[in-house]
Amino acid sequence: MTGVYHWLRARVFPPVPESIRDDVALLRANRVETLTPMLFLTLAATTPTAIYAGVESVHWIVRLGFPITLAVVCLLGFLYLLKARGRRMSPRRARRVIKEATWLSGTMGAMCSIWTVTNWFAAPPEAHSYYAMIMAMGSLATAYCLSSIRFTTIVNLGIGLVPIMLLMLTSGNPPEIAAGTSLFVATAFLLRMIFQQHRQLIDLLQLQQQMRDLAHTDPLTGLWNRRELDARLDQEIAAAGSDTRFAIALLDLDGFKPVNDRYGHGVGDALLCEVAARLRHACGDHAMVARQGGDEFAILVPAGSPLLDTSLSGHMLSALAAPYRIDGATIRVGASIGVATWPEQGTSAKRLFDVADRAVYAAKAADREAMSSVESVARAG
Repeated sequence: MTGVYHWLRARVFPPVPESIRDDVALLRANRVETLTPMLFLTLAATTPTAIYAGVESVHWIVRLGFPITLAVVCLLGFLYLLKARGRRMSPRRARRVIKEATWLSGTMGAMCSIWTVTNWFAAPPEAHSYYAMIMAMGSLATAYCLSSIRFTTIVNLGIGLVPIMLLMLTSGNPPEIAAGTSLFVATAFLLRMIFQQHRQLIDLLQLQQQMRDLAHTDPLTGLWNRRELDARLDQEIAAAGSDTRFAIALLDLDGFKPVNDRYGHGVGDALLCEVAARLRHACGDHAMVARQGGDEFAILVPAGSPLLDTSLSGHMLSALAAPYRIDGATIRVGASIGVATWPEQGTSAKRLFDVADRAVYAAKAADREAMSSVESVARAG
């Protein structure tokens, strides 16, 4: 029984992948805010006819109070959405819009359903079709406007249509039974379309996310690329205060070209992936690692990172020091690192890159001098 429940839950309310939950919420909320104003006006326009057709024997709270309350809520909702038009939709606001749409539409649907059922029982049999029609039209229109929110749609269809369908199917009147059957089929078809729409929406958003990732990541190593690094650096600069401190490091591998020449580009690519993995592990969640291109990497250490209190160059060089074992070959490569710190060494992205780049070349020159000294000593010996 538990297995059937979980299967049914997964079919009716499949989980949204964590990576696109914000995108799904934004799309749903934007669709609701786009379609709901016209729905509010339409529902408000039907309330005078509902009041006119109400059965006199029905309690005035249901006969008059419910339609008037519905009209007031719809007009206020329309004005609110008109005023909110153009406001930026954040993920937090989107979730609030979805939650408000769920409970408000459910409450309004319950009021309409109570009004319909109460008048059905009080009205003569020949008037039943009117109440069924007005409830069906209102529920189906609401379901269409809220179709991007699967749970809300199912709740509204259940509250609005199930009671009137049961009354029609159990009335014993052949025309009403036929109409109730048609309404059931139409509702089932609408739900089917909503489920399909949900799956297509998830597939589309996942595809969009993959395309965004491809545009901002390096295809070989999986690291962020230069475009994403520039964007993150601009964000750091924009958010920087008078006491903010962050750093950027540029890293070039030493001796990478001979690896390509000796072992081939396949081994060279595997080496780059290993280097990327070590840098990512060394930085953890405390810094952003990007591949600039070729054998060049960059590390953005944001404000507040504990790595700012360490020797960044030493930390990265120690992570890369161990030899690499690739396709049975033991490979050693070094690295030259240049670091620039905000704001001491630059207050713009260009200045920080220039300082770090010069530091890389200085480190390479120092390594070459040290290597020449060693070779000279060896020859002298």
